[in-house]
Amino acid sequence: MAEKKADAPPAAGMLWGGRFTGSNVSGNKLQMQYTDLTYDKALYKEDILGSIAFARANSKTGIISEDEFQAIECGLLQVMEEWKQETFVIMPNDEDIHTANERRLGEIIGKDTAGKLHTGRSRNEQVVCDMRMWLRDRIKEIDCQLVAFLKVIVARAESEIDYLMPGYTHSQRAQPVRWGHWLMAHAAAFRQDLERLRQVFERVNLSPLGCGALAGNPFRINRNAMAEELGFSGITFNSMNTSADRDFIIEFLTWNSIFTNHISRWAEDLILYGTSEFGFLRLADSYATGSSLMPNTFNLKKKNSDSLEILRGKSGRAFGQMAGLMMTMKGLPYCYAKDSQESWGPMLDSVEFVLDSLGIANGVITTLTVRPERMRAALDMTMLATDVAEWLVRKGVPFREAHHISGRIVALSENTEVSMDQLTLEQLQAIDSRFTADITAAFKYESSVEAKSAPGGTSRSAVLGQIQELRAILD
Repeated sequence: MAEKKADAPPAAGMLWGGRFTGSNVSGNKLQMQYTDLTYDKALYKEDILGSIAFARANSKTGIISEDEFQAIECGLLQVMEEWKQETFVIMPNDEDIHTANERRLGEIIGKDTAGKLHTGRSRNEQVVCDMRMWLRDRIKEIDCQLVAFLKVIVARAESEIDYLMPGYTHSQRAQPVRWGHWLMAHAAAFRQDLERLRQVFERVNLSPLGCGALAGNPFRINRNAMAEELGFSGITFNSMNTSADRDFIIEFLTWNSIFTNHISRWAEDLILYGTSEFGFLRLADSYATGSSLMPNTFNLKKKNSDSLEILRGKSGRAFGQMAGLMMTMKGLPYCYAKDSQESWGPMLDSVEFVLDSLGIANGVITTLTVRPERMRAALDMTMLATDVAEWLVRKGVPFREAHHISGRIVALSENTEVSMDQLTLEQLQAIDSRFTADITAAFKYESSVEAKSAPGGTSRSAVLGQIQELRAILD
């Protein structure tokens, strides 16, 4: 009878390998492709800083000595430098960023000391810590870019406040407004995005360290001290929830889907306003393209708004990332499951393209040329029909009756092909005897916009009020 061979040792470097034996302990190659460092190597800095904080906290409890901590800290800083210099060598069994860093630390300071780094810690809390640190720092970058974008919008709204243009409902010309009012309309949406982003930041910026795999830490570790060292504003509430939770990523993806929705609508307006049919503005050459076939596509008549179309297209992708991760997470039992790794890709990708989108949007609004003469030429006297009704209301006519009278004037103008402001007083009085000579005041675009002086309106004072209020937030 052949001698029975002992089971093969666990794969070198696998943190979980002690229980598992056999030559296939590291899994098949296809499986490993889903758990490599493609995504999480971007978080090497956060992983190392979190490990240093954890080791320091363990040294305070006496689990590791001060000398061991000093060796661990020094070794981890060397590992970080290798990542920075792009000299870090990834080995086949480096399952993730945590395994890679600890494996390399053991090569530098010895496996015995490096092996104490993970005392009382789980990768479940470690990965959440890395992601929270990375995301909160990216949110700060997004915040800065969004503020810069809003400042450009506000500056243009103020300097170009006297430009009048049609306002639209149902894509039909409705009432005259200021170009600055249109700018501030979109600024209002982006302001809410800024406020929401800062609320998301507060929920992202919580430390999970000290929660273990799911049940907590048994070594009296000081969670608050680690949180303070790493710049967190607090700690997570429950260890099981900490391991299971990816809401902080879903909430950011939800924010991104709302923000890119707003960017898309802003881009759509600009695309329309840049067409020959409108001609309200022109994009700078650097944010437009031509055609590979039609030679006329890079003149004033036809300039392709590719930059804005790219922004418009991103909104669908953003919503898909949010919905996809929510569908992944909805059926997972508590606490951790490998499915949660599907949060990596959407988080990294969404941050990248929201920063790029803000850069494009900022460039577009900074460089576009406005054509106020085309805006004013698009105004139509029928857009003042509401002003005629409001003139009658000031004379004591009930609004419903005034609305009907004004509608008859519009019909007369259309039937006679005479502009409303050119109708004679006799023609107006034939519709309603209460019209007097001062009705001419209702047929002025400037008077129309200035009448809308309530806060939030399109009068000069109302638009300047919006600008002042938003500037106070941005500054």
